[in-house]
Amino acid sequence: MYLKIHRSPGAGDVVAVCDRELLNTTIKHGELSVMVSEGFYGSTPADEAAVTEALRAGGNINLMGERAVSIAIKLGLITRADCIMIGEIPHAQIYSL
Repeated sequence: MYLKIHRSPGAGDVVAVCDRELLNTTIKHGELSVMVSEGFYGSTPADEAAVTEALRAGGNINLMGERAVSIAIKLGLITRADCIMIGEIPHAQIYSL
């Protein structure tokens, strides 16, 4: 997986995680097209422990891919029903208010 934490003082950090094979690809579903970019998801590989730590600390989270979403489900942050599917790829966003 790849992990990037976008620091946004005063607005809360955004934790972005995507599955490794999705980075720098475009996912399509009908007319919807989503670029899974290194600019947003980063270029630093992260293992499950690092992703788990970041998700526990994160208030705003963006997840793309089966492994990334599965970790959030294991942590009880979301359920499978909270995800949308973009083609065959699960995607979830979690916001802290």
